[in-house]
Amino acid sequence: MYVNDPIGDLLTRIRNAHMAKHSSLSVSASKMKERVLSVLLDEGFIASYEIDKSNKFDEIKIELKYNSKTGDPVISEIKRISKPSRKMYVSAGELQPFKNGFGVYVLTTSKGVITDRKAKELNIGGELICSIW
Repeated sequence: MYVNDPIGDLLTRIRNAHMAKHSSLSVSASKMKERVLSVLLDEGFIASYEIDKSNKFDEIKIELKYNSKTGDPVISEIKRISKPSRKMYVSAGELQPFKNGFGVYVLTTSKGVITDRKAKELNIGGELICSIW
């Protein structure tokens, strides 16, 4: 199946799996998806991910993370910002903390896929991929 927006598809699959209380999901693999998932893992929004090369096409298996006490998903909101039809770019000066620092923006920059805090620290801007809270 061909997807016009692979990152949007990844985020939607994560959102849907959380709503259905699934513990894991798998998506087709790409380097960009892997980089976004790496940021999600570093920020503590997913438990883990691994690339499965056993099939004809590579897949990424994602383990979702839930609150141990309440069973609620760790991700309250995950939203695509920059879309193929409308790219959103920000400079380092325009970056503001998302949800008073409790959430993060994921950006693609000249230094790779990073969070808004890291971009502010490096004083670089880039394309806003998504916001996660």
